[in-house]
Amino acid sequence: MTGNKAVAYKGPGKVELIDIDYPTFELKDGPGVNPANVGRPLRHGVILKTVATNICGSDQHMVRGRTTAPSDLVLGHEITGEVVEVGPDVEFIKVGDICSVPFNIACGRCRNCKERKTGICLNVNPARPGAAYGYVDMGGWVGGQANYVLVPYADWNLLKFPDRDQALEKMMDLTMLSDIFPTGFHGAVTAGVGVGSTVYVAGAGPVGLAAATSAQLLGAAVVIVGDMNADRLAQARSFGCETIDLSEGGPAEQIEQLLGVPEVDCGVDAVGFEARGHGHDAKEAPATVLNSLMEITAAGGALGIPGLYVTGDPGGIDEAAKKGALSLSLGTGWAKSLSFTTGQCPVMKYNRGLMMAILHDKVHIAKNVNAKAITLEDAPKGYAEFDAGAATKYVLNPNGYLS
Repeated sequence: MTGNKAVAYKGPGKVELIDIDYPTFELKDGPGVNPANVGRPLRHGVILKTVATNICGSDQHMVRGRTTAPSDLVLGHEITGEVVEVGPDVEFIKVGDICSVPFNIACGRCRNCKERKTGICLNVNPARPGAAYGYVDMGGWVGGQANYVLVPYADWNLLKFPDRDQALEKMMDLTMLSDIFPTGFHGAVTAGVGVGSTVYVAGAGPVGLAAATSAQLLGAAVVIVGDMNADRLAQARSFGCETIDLSEGGPAEQIEQLLGVPEVDCGVDAVGFEARGHGHDAKEAPATVLNSLMEITAAGGALGIPGLYVTGDPGGIDEAAKKGALSLSLGTGWAKSLSFTTGQCPVMKYNRGLMMAILHDKVHIAKNVNAKAITLEDAPKGYAEFDAGAATKYVLNPNGYLS
């Protein structure tokens, strides 16, 4: 039997490389698996040999102990791989194909999938709409920070790259199609970004940088990125963004210094529920980003909210925050007729178009997010450095495909 190593959550602040079973065409019991999913037949799935699998900020929320994730949960929802086995019901995907895997698992058959709402598929998670690999409360599908991983509903879910050699050459860019590039793009699109827009992106982590890249791709006139991390702000400036340092105070005054007015057309929250207040020594204040975005987004504008918010946060600052109940200034949003879009990005809505932009050199997302390939064995170190604020997108290389 082929060996399979994987990165697992072991408790707050701790991940380890462990041995796990080689995938089969059946969902087995294990950490985080919904009991109603145990024994589910997966004749429509394929087994991938992982080409690249990335560390995500959403993974970090779990690793910090800020979710109800169980110990030994195998991590990883940003997956690109080579097909090595196909289930008996797979018709179009073949052994040897190199494919991107949308992080949200979808059946392709339910009402939501047929309406392109693949982030809230009705058939893959018995607990609630929507599922993902290696993530708490998302159905228990095994994560992809491993040598091998199973992908269900393969004909529907997988995005096959048209040319193997070209895909491997551009893999550091293409690996971002599984999550952060479509997620950032979704944030920009739902914020209403278009030609000539002024845009504020809260957060200069990888999703924020992907949102800023997407805003540029959509024709924004000015993209402003706010953060407290000097290295991450420098990374945003490296591809033409304006930046503001939120350790010096809130965004409105700094935006006015850049634009002449204290507001933007479009706002993107790429931070989520672990947000901090503004200014030196700011403490955690989870509603800060959403409330500040409502203040600085022009009346009639929109907020794209790809930042993660959860319903269970053991580390929340108060009892309300532990349940995801935040003190939002909804009256501000109502008075200004602002639109809000939250939730998982429906990756399949965007990934093919973004793939074409990468393949034809219209965008260089790996450079913009400062992607760096590391071994599977170095994953714990990558998690620690990312948690410490490294301005880097860590790409795991479990099987030696990446240089």
